[in-house]
Amino acid sequence: MGMTAMVSAVRSQVMGLVARRFTGGNGPYAGLSMLPDKILWPLHREGLDPIPRMEQWRSDKPVARLPLPFGMRAWLVTGYEPVRAVLGSVDSYSNDFGKFAGRIGMSVSQDPGGLGFADPPDHTRLRKMLTPEFTMRRLARLQPRIEAIVAGRLDALAATDGTADLWHDFALPIPALTICELLGVPYADREYFQELSTTRFDLGAGGDVALDAIGTSLDYIGGLIEQQRREPGDGLLGALIKAHGDSIEDRELAGVADGVLTGGLETSASMIALGALVLMTNPIMADKMRAGEDVDAMVEELLRYLSVVQVAFPRVAVKDVRIGDCDIRAGDVVMCSLSGADRDVMFGPDPHRIDASRPANRSHMAFGFGIHRCIGAELARMELRTAYPALVRRFPAMSPAVPPAELRFRRASIVFGVDSLPVNLK
Repeated sequence: MGMTAMVSAVRSQVMGLVARRFTGGNGPYAGLSMLPDKILWPLHREGLDPIPRMEQWRSDKPVARLPLPFGMRAWLVTGYEPVRAVLGSVDSYSNDFGKFAGRIGMSVSQDPGGLGFADPPDHTRLRKMLTPEFTMRRLARLQPRIEAIVAGRLDALAATDGTADLWHDFALPIPALTICELLGVPYADREYFQELSTTRFDLGAGGDVALDAIGTSLDYIGGLIEQQRREPGDGLLGALIKAHGDSIEDRELAGVADGVLTGGLETSASMIALGALVLMTNPIMADKMRAGEDVDAMVEELLRYLSVVQVAFPRVAVKDVRIGDCDIRAGDVVMCSLSGADRDVMFGPDPHRIDASRPANRSHMAFGFGIHRCIGAELARMELRTAYPALVRRFPAMSPAVPPAELRFRRASIVFGVDSLPVNLK
């Protein structure tokens, strides 16, 4: 299939997926549709904060049974130390999609691939291939481009009538342009990937819709890989093909690239948008950011406070294990709440409050922990350290254009965010 036909196919599939987000799924995993709130509540928030139930669970039962369908035994881990213990374990849990799919009667043919759903030794091999592309030395070459992207978006905002949608006009284009350049993906196709990225993380319409979004993304990337095999470019896809050739299969490469593209797009865009919202309502932090004071520490505080990736990839216990005072059986599914863990008192007094003076602390779980910690963490930090100060310097009087209660926060998305962020720039 040529690239024109491939993009056309992606458009058709995306339109179908968008429709299914609002009508409910009816595909082979329709049993995953319309998941009840008793399952989705760990993804709910009140404004920017996890709902009070999360605090209650973390205080009273930091490891507790979570009712799931299909007869699964599942656990929700909310306390910081238990979350760190689970994510840091190499031999007690599996991220293998096949093991998780088998627990709920799904087909392994929907395996999204990539680092998040792989165990050693496959995970070790794939991460070793990717790591050289994400060192600070290699990423430094992107800093001038990120600065240029941010400056371009600020100029576009300045050309408006004084009102804008900060999500669509600023937060989303920055990581979209950066990731597309990193991978060598045509920027013209960014809107399709953005919709696919949003859909895959939104469980409100059902898990089948999310899985189909992943499949559509993998199909498109497969077409890019065919091109890159013939003529490797300078992006990440081309670099991996040049360095590893046939030792990395197309399906593996597609899974890795899909994880980088969608993982680095939706998460960073949500952080930029929600971080900007915090700055608009926190003049002390905004003033310090504008002055370039303690920027690194405040970025870490925003990452901790917002924790836009709300839960880690599900783990399946491969042996009986004890967490706290709970006995986990082999085969049980374990879900770790990153947003819950990041409001733990180990971060200091009043962890539910954003604190512009909180000392820099990279122990938060915003990027996960252990062997599955986000490989693009430093790239995300580069984008945030560039975008926040530039935004508040250019528009010091910027304010939300609607009351916070009217903002459309995502109700049940693994990646928390907004669908729009109207602002007054002057």
